[in-house]
Amino acid sequence: MALKNSTRLIGARKRIALVAHDNKKKELIEWAFYNKSSLIRHELFGTGTTGKLLEDELDVPVKKLLSGPLGGDQQIGCMIAEGKIDILVFFWDPMEAQPHDTDIKALLRLGVTWNIPIACDRASADFMLSSPLMLDEYEIRIPDYSGYLNRLKYVDK
Repeated sequence: MALKNSTRLIGARKRIALVAHDNKKKELIEWAFYNKSSLIRHELFGTGTTGKLLEDELDVPVKKLLSGPLGGDQQIGCMIAEGKIDILVFFWDPMEAQPHDTDIKALLRLGVTWNIPIACDRASADFMLSSPLMLDEYEIRIPDYSGYLNRLKYVDK
C-alpha cells in the first residue's frame, strides 16, 4: 500500500530552532554570528543558555525555551510536531554522552517524522542556510501516518 502524503507550507520567513550541546555552543555562536545577515530574516528559537548566548551575540530577539536537559529539547520537539518550527539546527556532540540522550534522540526523530530540514554540524548548516530554498516559501511533504494510527484496529481482532 502506497503512503499518501499531505503537505505543509513553510513561509519565506522560517522559524528556526537553534540548539547546541555545551561543547558545541561556541561553534554554534560563531556560525550564527558569521551568518547573522541571513539569520535575522527569520524567527529564531533556542534552548536555555544557547538562546541567551545567541540573543546577546546577534543582538536580535531569540525566543528562549527551557534548558535542553530541563525540557527545552522536548519543547522544541512539541513545536515541531505542531508545525511551529520549520528548521532545526542542532550542533550536538557525538563524542560525549548526555544525561538526556533519550530527549535528544526524540527531538531528532520528530524532525525526521515531520520532514523538516535538520542540520547537525557546521557544514550541513552552511549548505542549508545558503540554499535558495531559504528565501522563498517551501512546501514540505508529510507522510500519511494513518496506517500507524489505525494499527490498533487490527491488533484487537
